[in-house]
Amino acid sequence: MKQMLSKSAAAALALLTLATATPALSGAADGDIVQVEVLDGGMTPRGTQLSALKITLQPGWKTYWRTPGDAGIPPSFSWRGARNIGRLSITWPSPQVFLTSGYRTIGYHDQLVLPVEITPETPGKPVRLKGRMQLGVCKDVCVPAELSFDHQLDSSAGRNPAIAAAMASRPWSAKEAGVRKAVCSLRPSQYGMTVTARISMPSAGGEEIAVIEPGNPRLFAGETVTRREGGQLIAETEFLPADSQPYAIDRSQLRITVLGQNHAVDIRGCSAG
Repeated sequence: MKQMLSKSAAAALALLTLATATPALSGAADGDIVQVEVLDGGMTPRGTQLSALKITLQPGWKTYWRTPGDAGIPPSFSWRGARNIGRLSITWPSPQVFLTSGYRTIGYHDQLVLPVEITPETPGKPVRLKGRMQLGVCKDVCVPAELSFDHQLDSSAGRNPAIAAAMASRPWSAKEAGVRKAVCSLRPSQYGMTVTARISMPSAGGEEIAVIEPGNPRLFAGETVTRREGGQLIAETEFLPADSQPYAIDRSQLRITVLGQNHAVDIRGCSAG
């Protein structure tokens, strides 16, 4: 008898297929559908340089969060050609949850401002932000796109309202959201490992949807099933290996995002349980 993939396993394998196929189809979206602009945000009190990638979509089009959901195309970046970048970090604004043809996807519509904070390799020297972003865009159909950008940052630039708004719309930290404890248990599944997170936290409002990221590029996560039991949010997903090689799951590297009606919450790591 043929063995059937679980729903979460099938979803994760579908994501793997889409992610693998994306580079070969790059540039399929028309340039009028989606465009990119680099914004300047000047220097921060920490001595880092603030910038952002402003992604503008035609009305009605959407693109995806870093973890796109059941059938989305995950975004990817290449920073080849960038100069004087010692460290780079991206802040993702809180995304929306979409339901399309029975599939749950996570992302943004019309416009996305992605703040990029850069620690210069050599302080005081110019910073050049150059690279490519591959992303999926959807309306009636979904197509992959590739956006190129090249901009020498202006260290004397003042506060940029669009960057400030994007930073303010990031998910709350666990402390800000009143998370008291996050405990994760692991058990082997037919195709990988089932992860169950029990999070003691106040409600984020309305229907809460959790996303658990493995923190290991060799693992893919299936759909997360979420339910609330009083003051505890319970989220469960299945991690699947990208290859047949042995793998380890480090609970401290797990990242749990809870998307609620009032706000989102970003939880880094969980304890054993």
